[in-house]
Amino acid sequence: MSSDRIRVVVTGLGATTPLGGDVASSWSALLAGRSGVATLTEDWIDSVPVRFAARAAVEPGEVLPRPEVRRLDRAEQFALIAAREAWADAGSPKVASDRLGVVVGSGIGGITTILEAYDNFREKGWKRLSPYIVPMLMPNGSAGWIGIELGATAGVHATVSACATGAESIGYAIQMIRSGRADVVVAGGTEAAIHPLNVASFAAMRAMSTRNDEPERASRPWDRTRDGFVLGEGAGIIVLESEEHARARGARVYGVAAGVGYSADAHHIAQPDPTGAGISSATRHVLEDSGLTGADIKHVNAHATSTPAGDVVEAIAIQEIIGDHPLVTATKSMTGHLLGGAGGIESIFTIKALYDRLVPATVNLEDLDDGVEVDIVRGEPRALPGGQIAAINNSFGFGGHNVAVAFASI
Repeated sequence: MSSDRIRVVVTGLGATTPLGGDVASSWSALLAGRSGVATLTEDWIDSVPVRFAARAAVEPGEVLPRPEVRRLDRAEQFALIAAREAWADAGSPKVASDRLGVVVGSGIGGITTILEAYDNFREKGWKRLSPYIVPMLMPNGSAGWIGIELGATAGVHATVSACATGAESIGYAIQMIRSGRADVVVAGGTEAAIHPLNVASFAAMRAMSTRNDEPERASRPWDRTRDGFVLGEGAGIIVLESEEHARARGARVYGVAAGVGYSADAHHIAQPDPTGAGISSATRHVLEDSGLTGADIKHVNAHATSTPAGDVVEAIAIQEIIGDHPLVTATKSMTGHLLGGAGGIESIFTIKALYDRLVPATVNLEDLDDGVEVDIVRGEPRALPGGQIAAINNSFGFGGHNVAVAFASI
């Protein structure tokens, strides 16, 4: 890794996911191969062709006080829960407010707030609207609330790049610290988009699995019978610090946030470039930015959404740029796809894999598709080697956004 710039480390992790209400329960469920996907029971479910999703394992109302729930969109609720866990996990760092930043985004923002408020407006008029609707629907609402709670004045930002949002937030945070704008940055992604309009819209794109009879087996990255992604919800947020700041306060360090690579496909608004050129480019850039080589990368948490178009192209790009030696997994097979929250929780899973030296298996992979020649972890978790190692989390989004974030062991 380059030694001529500020090194960034990870000191706090926080998550609420379809597998658990915190990092520990989500991680243990992943290692056990447990699915967070289930049949939905909402009264609208017969109006849409997909009748399952990966709901958060713990309702935000079980964690947050009632007044807070009423003034926050569900995506903001998830973000605040994850941010509080990450901040506490980092030891609630003492840092000057103008040295503390926040970068937390959402792919869709407060979509359920928008839709429900409009229904309320049409039925009852404007006087029945909550004064909190605007801050609830803003895509930057989560970042704003976290920034207010922590007193962050170095900069509060919200990246929006569809399903690459959470990873791009972490990349932006790394660059904030490297540039000297902040010593500590809270970063990640959140999403709460399980609503009939969203389900119907993704189904209209033929992007979602319709395996209604066996929802827990619906998300099956790289399997020949995969038929689309499974919608999930939740948030994943981490605390990043300059290594100097973390060492000075004696913080526990999970690993190094080694670098980030970006690219864009400029190909199609919703389909990946079938050549994989954009994915390959982001992978090259993350290696360059982090000062790592393909040989250093021992694990990849792939974007792998279980869609026919994207999974194989990503695997080919990993093999081409990194090699066929990393242990590759797709945790979306258990969590579903959290859209803007995916890069947040999957970065956490990548960091945990490095820290614990253990890679969760991809579930539901029974018939490997042609062209996938990387080492996919399936069946049981597999151990990572000792010594200095590194891993990459891939996140890609509609619009052609490609983001790869590298983490390294301490």
